[in-house]
Amino acid sequence: MFIDFTEVELLAGNGGKGAVHFRREKYIPKGGPDGGDGGRGGHIVFKADANLHTLQDVRYRRKYKADDGGAGGGARKTGKSGQDVIVQVPVGTIIRNKENSDVVADLIENGESIIICKGGIGGKGNIRFKTSTNRAPRKAQPGLLG
Repeated sequence: MFIDFTEVELLAGNGGKGAVHFRREKYIPKGGPDGGDGGRGGHIVFKADANLHTLQDVRYRRKYKADDGGAGGGARKTGKSGQDVIVQVPVGTIIRNKENSDVVADLIENGESIIICKGGIGGKGNIRFKTSTNRAPRKAQPGLLG
């Protein structure tokens, strides 16, 4: 069956939240903040493939959602980035926005790819808010939406 038109719902991953954490070691009193940043959310990527000739695989999977980023941790550990979702489409695919019918991308070469939905940025941990006057910040940023 040859399918040349389909509609899909795309959702990029959200960024992970930053951590509020303080160093706790035996011989280091008042160790200070060391909360890490959150990870980046996953992107939705469309990639042209010359071996495909129809949108049949895309048609039967209507929703694509990328993974969210992981939360930051103690000891300045950055959260895990979300896994990107790569959607394989045939060469010559035109991607349009459903709301206003604008052309978002035209994939005309084999291997050409474009990020359609960007993942959210991870939030900052409390180590980023440390200043000379605020030595023990108790705040961190949440991650941004994808």
